[in-house]
Amino acid sequence: MHAIRSFSAFLMVSLAAACSDTNGLPNPTIANAVDTVTLGALQGTPVQTPSAYAVDVGAVRTDVNTNFDFAYNVESTGRRVFLPRKVLGLTSATGAEPGLQATSAAFDDIKLAPSNGYTADSAVAVEVGQRWFVRSRVCTIGVPEYAKLEILSFADSAVTFKVLANKNCGFKGLEPGIPDR
Repeated sequence: MHAIRSFSAFLMVSLAAACSDTNGLPNPTIANAVDTVTLGALQGTPVQTPSAYAVDVGAVRTDVNTNFDFAYNVESTGRRVFLPRKVLGLTSATGAEPGLQATSAAFDDIKLAPSNGYTADSAVAVEVGQRWFVRSRVCTIGVPEYAKLEILSFADSAVTFKVLANKNCGFKGLEPGIPDR
């Protein structure tokens, strides 16, 4: 009988704790902060130039790492594009492919990333002043991470953008500081 009461008490405490956590995710521990990133094009820049971006780490060299969410390139027509992993033939075993989604909201007004609607299977043309949501590869607990970015400039074969990446798995809050959602 004592074991049943102990289990019942444990169950009630567990349920109460679960009810206080509305998203079922571990508590966030990494503060969101705005950063500036420059990427060189996949083609026409030195191989050691970072040409890709990963929400969890930032700029990535594609010659030594395929763990990124999108790459940057300048097409032969001069069109500048972000290339989600799937476009490069790097598919994911999970259902959520990394992707980008345009937004007309001002960078500082973007507070929360959407769950769906990301372009994952085609090149995304980019221009100065555009703003984008980014959905990452699936992180360690089986959900993506999210970011927002704004294209600041192009110089030769490079793109510079400001970005706020939420590196807390599954959290969609895109404001500076520890996210609450």
